[in-house]
This record gives sequence, C-alpha cells and structure tokens, in this order.
Amino acid sequence: MNSYRKLRFAALALLLCVPAQAQGSADLTVADQATSTAAPQRSPTADDDNWHLGIGPYLWFAGVHGTVGALGRTASVHASASEVLSKFNIGLMGAVEARKKRIVLPVDFMWIKLSDDKAFPESPFPGLTSIKVKVTQTILTPKAGYRFVDQEKLKADALVGIRYWHVGQNLTFQPSGLLSNYSQSANWVDVVAGAKFAMALSPKAVITVLGDAGGGGASVDYQVAGLLGYKIKPTVILQAGWRYLDVNYRPSSSFVYDAAQSGLLLGVTFNLK
Repeated sequence: MNSYRKLRFAALALLLCVPAQAQGSADLTVADQATSTAAPQRSPTADDDNWHLGIGPYLWFAGVHGTVGALGRTASVHASASEVLSKFNIGLMGAVEARKKRIVLPVDFMWIKLSDDKAFPESPFPGLTSIKVKVTQTILTPKAGYRFVDQEKLKADALVGIRYWHVGQNLTFQPSGLLSNYSQSANWVDVVAGAKFAMALSPKAVITVLGDAGGGGASVDYQVAGLLGYKIKPTVILQAGWRYLDVNYRPSSSFVYDAAQSGLLLGVTFNLK
C-alpha cells in the first residue's frame, strides 16, 4: 500500500508541476481608451449616463514554481512557460468589464485542461508501464469597483470581489485494469481587494498597473501586473505586459497547492459601446 501511495503522489506531483496557463482578474486586458493629450480636471465620461462594455480575450504564458502535495507528502515544483505550454490541451480565457459613470464591474473567466503521459522505467507493480495525468483548472473572478480618479490622462479604480478556484486531477494507469484510476479535486473562494491605474502616454498608448490581495479558502492570494496598450482602431487596443500571481492553499496535509506563476501576457480589448 505504501508503494501504491507513493506512485499516486509521484503522478500527482508531475501533474501539478504545470497547473495553470492563465488565471486572474478581469482588469488585466479590459483597458480604457487613451484619449486626447489635453488634461482637464474632469473626463468627458464623468457626465456620460450610458453603460459601456469592453471584452478582452487574452493569453498568459506563465511559468510556475512552488510546492504541491497530496496523501501527506509534498514536492517542489519548477516548470518554465514552454514546459507548461507543451502540456496544454484546450482552454478558454477572457475578461469582460461593464462601466457606468464611476461604477466598474469587471469579470474574468479562465478554464484550461492540461495532460501528460509518463512511462515507468522501473514500476513497483509488475506489468504497469505508464500513467496518464490530466488536470482541469477553472478560475472565476467577479469584482465591483469605484473610479475615484477620472481624468483624461489618469484613471484609477478601487476594486473588491472574489476569486473562485477549482483544481481537479485524474490519474489513469496503463494497462487499464491493473490498478484503479485515481481522481481528486479542490474548490475554494478567496475575497480580494485592490486597485487599477491607467495612464495615457499619448492618444494611442496607455500604461496599466494593477494589483489585488486577499484570502479566505487560501491563506494568501495576490497578484500584480503591468501592461502597455496601443490603440490600433478607435475601439480596439492591443496589450502586452507581465503578470505575477501567488496563491497558498493548504486546507490539510491531504492537499497542498502553494504556487507562484509569472510570465508574459498578451491580449486585445474590444470596446463595444
């Protein structure tokens, strides 16, 4: 039984070494449009009574490092962005932000699937040749905020919300029937609060800096990011930057997910109205 548990944990550590490609808050890619170079005290949007909507699909090429564990054991994890990408199967990542006057409502959604096959050069069980590991991760981050600075060249939002996490793993042993397959999942919610600052450099270029922090299910959950946006059309903004996300989830010795992820982020914002 001890050998079996070690085998299951080794596969789980392999699985969790590439746990996420993209996750986080909707403020990452939904950007405000850079406007004219003039800088009056109040923005023309201050008296705009209409709702405005921005949609921002994005990709985050992140490496990961930290500690993962299951079945009472832990292992150190280090994976580059290219290693994470090589395990990627399918995913959906995007952000939506609604705004009316100074009220902002950003929502981010991320869903991905990763997998890998690993052969056993020396199996503890006769006939066991390999194991296939799969991970599914979902993160939903709705927030509400207030724009406490609304000028032509500078906009600043105070934000509060939640970040919902789901991490699921499945281990399949080959040949089938030799050992029972193994599945495990974790779900938790963290309350996060932070701010976003957008500064127009020109009528076409804008810098965005953001961050949030909190906890709840996890003892620590925070992120920081910086982005440079460039308007290629009146309602389309390309963005590129860097993002760092850290979470420490240890509900018990049976499951540990203490990981920091960082890397290049690319996105595009479509301001629909």
